[in-house]
Amino acid sequence: MRPVAGERILVMGWGKSGEAAARLLLAHGARVTVTEQRPRQADDHAANELEALGAQLVFGEHPLSLLSPPPAFLVKNPGIPYHIPFVQEAMRRGIPVVTEVEVASWFLANPIYAITGSNGKTTTTTLVGEILTAAGLEPVVAGNIGRALCSVVGEVRPWQPLVVEVSSFQLAGTETFHPRIGALLNLYPAHLDYHGTFEQYAEAKRRLFRNMGPDDVAVLNADQPRVANEADRLQARVVWFGRHRDPGADGVYLHGETLVVRRGGVLESVLPVTALALPGAHNLENALAATAIAVWAGAPLAAVRHVLTRFRGVEHRLEFVRTVRGIDFYNDSKATNPSAALPALRSFQSGVVWIAGGLDRGDDFSALLPELSRVKAAILLGQAAPRLAAVCRAAGVPAVEEVPSLEAAVHRAMRHAMPGDVVLLSPACASWDMFPSFEVRGRMFKDLVHTL
Repeated sequence: MRPVAGERILVMGWGKSGEAAARLLLAHGARVTVTEQRPRQADDHAANELEALGAQLVFGEHPLSLLSPPPAFLVKNPGIPYHIPFVQEAMRRGIPVVTEVEVASWFLANPIYAITGSNGKTTTTTLVGEILTAAGLEPVVAGNIGRALCSVVGEVRPWQPLVVEVSSFQLAGTETFHPRIGALLNLYPAHLDYHGTFEQYAEAKRRLFRNMGPDDVAVLNADQPRVANEADRLQARVVWFGRHRDPGADGVYLHGETLVVRRGGVLESVLPVTALALPGAHNLENALAATAIAVWAGAPLAAVRHVLTRFRGVEHRLEFVRTVRGIDFYNDSKATNPSAALPALRSFQSGVVWIAGGLDRGDDFSALLPELSRVKAAILLGQAAPRLAAVCRAAGVPAVEEVPSLEAAVHRAMRHAMPGDVVLLSPACASWDMFPSFEVRGRMFKDLVHTL
């Protein structure tokens, strides 16, 4: 445990992770200042509680005076980019900049099973949690999904495993974070507005493994060369998963139409693909990865089979909403980049009315071109709508419209859809130009569909 009693610590950015980090540090005797750009709300009960616990709160700005004298470290909200002047100045002065998951790890002795990747993190993390629960291991799921990791410190018993979804934003601010099992599901260009280049993004993901040694397990995607090539960098033991490639080592693979586990050279059948409750080829990959993590965490195959034959997915990930006049509606609001939208588009052969668009972060939408033959109409909104429209027209999508709101998009989609078609919200963009989060966007979509 890293002692923090008496240290002056600056927390930058209010919200779930900032509040959880501040509470934890205060509980361990630190002198905490929280700085938040937005104005303080009069009815902010959490802020009032933190103040009562001894925190100093500075709302409405990030004054440079908070860096003098220099705090022991700066806990930065993961969503705040490193290029903003306040963070740059802190780094120039040699102040360590960390994220909330790093802080939490200082106070946790529990085994951590951490999962990252460009896509599939939440589904895989949830699956692992369900499998370990079925195995009686009483896991706690936290991180980029649900609860901030700092909030579970003091609540978990030392033997309980922590299944932690970690994003590149969170990993970029880690130094000593040390998972017992770390999984890298895939790597595609994403968040380049935040990281600057793909290599910097990939480097943030690699920080997952930096403190792992021979007694730890790295779970890697055998099918994607840019992930598989990471094996040569690692000190941890590598366990693979793959739909198409089996390197002949320990891992979980697809042999024909059957999921199999290889441990110590011995192959064991898990279940046939047809028994999986989750739809979509991308979810087959998530199931393979989750099985590898859970098995090497000690779960028996019976627990794996129990969950994989029942688990139907999580909210906002190719989530079936309802059928209206013979038209099926799907909510895939979690698809916040082009590579995340591809699996949803591939899940349907034709007759797709596609609702897409959102914050324009400069992503390359050309990767979507091969799949747009399935789309009969594209209804586009948000900052990225003009660039998406150009890609759709280049692909020959028969109808391309730009609309001002999600409500308008749903109503226009109904005009284009016929019985047997699919209306798919899979934005390929972040939500922040129009919505606070992809969850809010997805729930609004579902509410609109339920009013049809």
